[in-house]
Amino acid sequence: MNEIIILAEITGSVTSGLGVLGAAIAVGFVGAKAAEAVGRNPGASGKILVQSIIGMALAEGLGILSLVL
Repeated sequence: MNEIIILAEITGSVTSGLGVLGAAIAVGFVGAKAAEAVGRNPGASGKILVQSIIGMALAEGLGILSLVL
């Protein structure tokens, strides 16, 4: 019985870690693409900044949600 509880704790920790890792990769991807977009069109940097902040916030929100659940 005790082994099942330990296995459940490990499984939960692994899935939480994968969820947070996915959020970190998503934030890095959004940041890289935003920098690339500003490099291509510097005049649109204000609009790109707003969209990238929204995308990063959504990715971080899902990461925190996976960590909590």
